[in-house]
Amino acid sequence: MARFIGREEELTALEKAYQKEGFQMAVVYGRRRVGKTTLLREFCKNKRCVYYTAIKSTAARNTELLGQAVLEQLAPNMLGTAFKSLDMIFDYLYEQSREQRLIIIIDELPYFARKDESLVSVLQKWIDEKWLFSKMFLILCGSSLSFMEDEVLSEKSPVFGRRTMQIKLEAFDYRQTSLFVPSWSARDKAIAYGITGGIAKYVDLLDETQSLDENICSLYFSKTGYLYEEADNLLTQEFRDVDLYSRIIETVAGGANQIHEIADKVGVPPQNIVHAMKNLTETGIVYKQLAITEEGNKKKTKYILTDEMLRFWYRFIPDAVGIIEIGKGKSYYERNVKPLLSDYMGPVFEKMCRQYTLMEGITGRFGCIVTQVGTWWGANPNKREETDIDIVGLDKRAKKVVIGECRFRNEPTDISVLYALEARQNLLHGHFSAVKFLLFSAGGFTKGVAEACK
Repeated sequence: MARFIGREEELTALEKAYQKEGFQMAVVYGRRRVGKTTLLREFCKNKRCVYYTAIKSTAARNTELLGQAVLEQLAPNMLGTAFKSLDMIFDYLYEQSREQRLIIIIDELPYFARKDESLVSVLQKWIDEKWLFSKMFLILCGSSLSFMEDEVLSEKSPVFGRRTMQIKLEAFDYRQTSLFVPSWSARDKAIAYGITGGIAKYVDLLDETQSLDENICSLYFSKTGYLYEEADNLLTQEFRDVDLYSRIIETVAGGANQIHEIADKVGVPPQNIVHAMKNLTETGIVYKQLAITEEGNKKKTKYILTDEMLRFWYRFIPDAVGIIEIGKGKSYYERNVKPLLSDYMGPVFEKMCRQYTLMEGITGRFGCIVTQVGTWWGANPNKREETDIDIVGLDKRAKKVVIGECRFRNEPTDISVLYALEARQNLLHGHFSAVKFLLFSAGGFTKGVAEACK
């Protein structure tokens, strides 16, 4: 059974809405496996609730199953009878919620609505004509980000303006992920975050009683491991042309991050890649990264995998499939993967440090109020080469900036890294003045760094 850890803010928001008088409507959405169902089931404990998860089937079949769920949870003595229409189900729910709070959850709404294009409009009709005058708490939930944002939350949606709250459920950050394995070292907790991406389903699979290496081997490098086939399973649920999307993700995981570069390596026209990237972005697998101080410069655009599980999978699993299939995955991991974990963790560690910089920077700890954190890359005219800055935290109002460097290595970080960072501060085109330099190091620091920071 899934452990319920974290999500205090979201659970509190749902509880507050539940305690309010009258009709309430929440929209809960987020990518697959992020923990939406676990959150909603925790919220519904000891409450009067109808929970229905739609399936990939016809509208008639979903209507039938919704009716069964209503009877099972509200009138089990009536099982064996059936509602003749969706309107009859909704009318029955209205009667059940007139005097007493009733939670109605339709999970995976897009599966139902894509087969019944009138569903959202029908919901709007019932909300306006009857449910608004009831004690119903309606929760619409879905994993398709584009559908939930375009068809439920946007101004063009029939139910626009009816919701009283919405929750876009995000992956856990490093600190939340670490709560699942509290006895592990800080380094192992970071790698746990790096191989799961903070996705609730994957994090919940971690076994604290085993070592990090044992967890990676059992989850990824075993034929029976849950994550061994997860990449294919995930893409099959989201896309029709799984082979194309798989090749694109593998190419991005390998370091290609611009449209023409990806198109060349995948061997398809750039316009096909643009369309695929749009879909990958909408599903939360990829995001478009911009150089933080030049967000209007379209030439400075990178496509980055936001899904760390997929990045880990595509970097290490394809070459290991044959070995895993003959039961030698653990040996492969020890020789070919474990020595590369520090290198793999580089981008993950940068993400962790950006999260930390924003959380601390908003408090004013760094000498300014940081409200936006990202990265920067571009030409270094002094060295006539491309360079980057891992951490750029902006206080746009005061025109101040915090910049940082991240190193996920076993050896201590030397003072030369600080000097190199200080030399790059003028690359931000003089728009911001640097007020703080931040060094993040998994391997600690040399005495020179410690003395310079006194």
